[in-house]
Amino acid sequence: MEMIEIDGAFGEGGGQILRTSIAISALTMQPVSISNIRAGRPKPGLKKQHIAGIEVLAQLVSADVKGLEVGSTQVEFMPRERKGGHFRYDVGTAGSISLILQAALPAAVLSPEPVRFSLTGGTDVSWSPTIDYMREVFAHVLHIMGPVVEISMSRRGHFPRGGGKVTCNVTPVRRIAPIERERFGEIKQVRGLSHCVRLPAHVAERQADSAQEKLHENGITDVLIERESYPKQEDKHLGAGSGIVIWAESFFGLRLGADNLGAKGKPAEEVGSECAEHLLKELSTGMAVDSHLCDMLIPYMALADGMSRIGVTEVTSHLKTNIWAAERLLDADFSLQGKLGEAGTLDVAGTGLAL
Repeated sequence: MEMIEIDGAFGEGGGQILRTSIAISALTMQPVSISNIRAGRPKPGLKKQHIAGIEVLAQLVSADVKGLEVGSTQVEFMPRERKGGHFRYDVGTAGSISLILQAALPAAVLSPEPVRFSLTGGTDVSWSPTIDYMREVFAHVLHIMGPVVEISMSRRGHFPRGGGKVTCNVTPVRRIAPIERERFGEIKQVRGLSHCVRLPAHVAERQADSAQEKLHENGITDVLIERESYPKQEDKHLGAGSGIVIWAESFFGLRLGADNLGAKGKPAEEVGSECAEHLLKELSTGMAVDSHLCDMLIPYMALADGMSRIGVTEVTSHLKTNIWAAERLLDADFSLQGKLGEAGTLDVAGTGLAL
């Protein structure tokens, strides 16, 4: 089978093209070569978390891989055989487990048998969705399209030491159903989780209280944010950190989410109120799919059996980049309406790949 060549410098030139291209390659069993990887970054080439995602996928489809080393700007990925089973991986740093799942899950949901991932690394790190967002928002919306993805966490991992432990069980499907969700609809409730590790419990409390207060100020009264903290003698995490995720639920069964991480010297109240502001901004558009989730849904919409349409709260560079990569690897037809930084709609005629 002829190898498809992808220019990793397109658009923002980050890791998103790499993850999407490898994920679709593993799905279609089409060999792919990605060059100029992360060309737009201060330190181009692969980082450990990119290698982690590719290695997990390589196990899942028995792939031959070339160029898989830190700093490499070109990778060849040649899938051989789809399989299920239990796959274990330790990133060895605080590399994002969520980004590994982004790469691995498209192939896993169309696997010939159930898949389990046992992953060690970062659960709450910058520049990636938190594991709580993946569990409560991404997996929830993906289930509308059929696949069942169950994410559980036994230990959190913050930058720089990581050490978070996550298990992800995937119940695959033979076909992915299209999704038609343009408007979010009326808000039913807001739920969330505020956490801190190796820090006083009041950090999680203050994050949650400030987020709840901001939502109340804006007329959202049905708000419940759980608090997660650990007594010092029972705190087995490798490093200190905090964060919060909140999500709005509609009467249509949709979820829009936002998350935020604590930082040294940043008041917990600011962390919580910023998270609420992010969610309120997403909700203000009236659209169904938030700005973080829309680009993650691209591989699934492209492979769905029929026409999908979603309303996106913001057209992002990540979204455009994912569409560009998917168009080069699949025959799916994409039509994106909306300017960068504004709300829009996305129509996708899926290929209907069935296994």
